[in-house]
Amino acid sequence: MRNRPTYALQSADAALRLAQMLQTNGPMRVSDAATELQVAVSTAHRLLSTLVYRGFAEQLPDRRYGPGMALRPIPLLDPSVSELRERSRAPMTELVAVTGESANLVVLAGVEVRFVATVECERVLRVGDRAGQRLPAHLTSGGKAILAALPDDELERFVDIAPAALARLRREVLAARHVGFASNHQETEKGLSAIGVALAPLPDSVLAAVCLAMPSVRYRRSMLDTYVAKLSEAARAIEAAMDCRSPRLTHREGSDVLGTASAV
Repeated sequence: MRNRPTYALQSADAALRLAQMLQTNGPMRVSDAATELQVAVSTAHRLLSTLVYRGFAEQLPDRRYGPGMALRPIPLLDPSVSELRERSRAPMTELVAVTGESANLVVLAGVEVRFVATVECERVLRVGDRAGQRLPAHLTSGGKAILAALPDDELERFVDIAPAALARLRREVLAARHVGFASNHQETEKGLSAIGVALAPLPDSVLAAVCLAMPSVRYRRSMLDTYVAKLSEAARAIEAAMDCRSPRLTHREGSDVLGTASAV
């Protein structure tokens, strides 16, 4: 039996209770959450907005809130991911310093990618911390970069989409394989663009990618070669830190597939 700790913060306790309700009771309206928690509607709305931001809730088309990706079962990540997260910190910090945009590290987990580390830039308008969130691999820049590095016959193992969408994805993957990076323009979130470069297969067969994410209004095609060059440098630095010497994709300057791909 677990007793309620005397030091529990009221707001944290309310958020956790709300997450539990979403997981066990299913979708609810803001007014329902307020009634269950015995708080003001405005407080319930703030709590739900925070859960949405952190991936524990999502707003449905009918304006109710349901459980988010973070509350759904996922394949367990390999223990070596902890080492990858730690050793990627310095290269990602340098990447953010030279590009002025936020960086993410993602690993493939089934048909999704899991965001395992984020280094935010310091701009007022920026992409925030995504660590812990999960998104379909075929929609994200990092996921598509990883898929592009796989043999053709393995692609369908890591996606769960309709045949027409799979045909489009095959074309995107082929383009990403040709230029050495993948991109995502507002596929996962309106106003968000991202570019991803896959890492060589890491110890224990962990498949990962490093990405730059930015507000779409700040993306410039003229900066693409610079972004990808810096991403590639970060990827090589992470590979070296992980003592990984496998072959990896090489970026070809002057290429831009952002129009055919899309943002983590």
